[in-house]
Amino acid sequence: MSPDRPVGDLFRRFRERLSAEQEDGGAAERENGSRATAAGPGVGRTDAGSHDAGLAPHPPRDAAPRRRRKGGKGGGEQLNVPPAEFTSYYGRPILKPPVWRWDIAAYLFTGGLAAGSSLLAAGGQLTGRPALRRAGRVTALAAVGASTYFLVNDLGRPSRFHHMLRVAKVTSPMSVGTWILSVFGPAAGVAAIAEAAPLLPERGVLGLGRRLLPPAGHAAGLVAAVTAPALATYTGVLLADTAVPSWHEAYPELPAIFAGSALASGAGVGLVAAPGAQAGPARRLAVAGAAMELWGSHRVENRLGLLSEPYTQGTPGKLLRAGRALTAAGVVGALLGRRSRVLSALSGGALIAASVCTRFGIFHGGVASARDPRYTVVPQRERADRRAAEQD
Repeated sequence: MSPDRPVGDLFRRFRERLSAEQEDGGAAERENGSRATAAGPGVGRTDAGSHDAGLAPHPPRDAAPRRRRKGGKGGGEQLNVPPAEFTSYYGRPILKPPVWRWDIAAYLFTGGLAAGSSLLAAGGQLTGRPALRRAGRVTALAAVGASTYFLVNDLGRPSRFHHMLRVAKVTSPMSVGTWILSVFGPAAGVAAIAEAAPLLPERGVLGLGRRLLPPAGHAAGLVAAVTAPALATYTGVLLADTAVPSWHEAYPELPAIFAGSALASGAGVGLVAAPGAQAGPARRLAVAGAAMELWGSHRVENRLGLLSEPYTQGTPGKLLRAGRALTAAGVVGALLGRRSRVLSALSGGALIAASVCTRFGIFHGGVASARDPRYTVVPQRERADRRAAEQD
């Protein structure tokens, strides 16, 4: 350090002043008592020092805190803890709500409509009802095309759908669903294109297509019908496989609800498009689908306890109640409108609208349960209490 700079002198004067203050403090302590025996404000006396000085003790600093005795009556201070409030950390939910938008709810509906329509078309094909077969095939192709659009739109880029076909993972409902859609889509497309065979000329290359398309459409229609049950129900498994409370807890009912909704919507297509003489399979399909859908909806609104609330309140509750009412009205109209084409068409429209309400109601109910921490915390505590009771 350079001698020209006064830093050394400043440091020396600082040490001298500090030593002088320490000597003054020691003298004051000998005159007034130490911190253990002093009477000034803010001092930290001990019991022993207070006793020597004849002063009232402060809260003891040299005594161990009293602990509450276990199992004793009045063996310590009763702790009055206020009940816990179900709030999130800094306003954030415990679970991250699904990032899916309305297009996934629409995908749930169009996938079910495609599956139900293909089953309706297969029934018309096997029983010799061309109007029913035609309506089912064309609707199945349109619905599966819309499903593909909604799915790709949610993924963001079409290439992501292609990338999902690189692997087949049986434990992933999304992977399985992608492969189901990839098998069902081409089969439904071939079956629908076969309906245009009578419009082709009888000679030439197009005449060959006129002769080959009907048997190809027959086989493709059966392939689509075989794949349809998986297409109708895998979306229910997909929702139940998430951590969303009201979806996850309803894992037994969601596939049944979606299967019944798919059958009812497919039956609605037949009631709208086919004449009364050919609509018999559609009526029977409507009754079967409505029974499954109503049973599943009743279960999720009553069996899940606290987790049933999101399905009965707000927008999800309104949608599911509307779906039940439309389903019941559609079935009644289908059974009573055997000879009325207008009543059959209205009943079919009610069944299709009921399927839309049901799918959107289930979707929004799950999203609502993920946003409220109460639906995550309370069931977890109840499960923990049950496990503790079983161990005792």
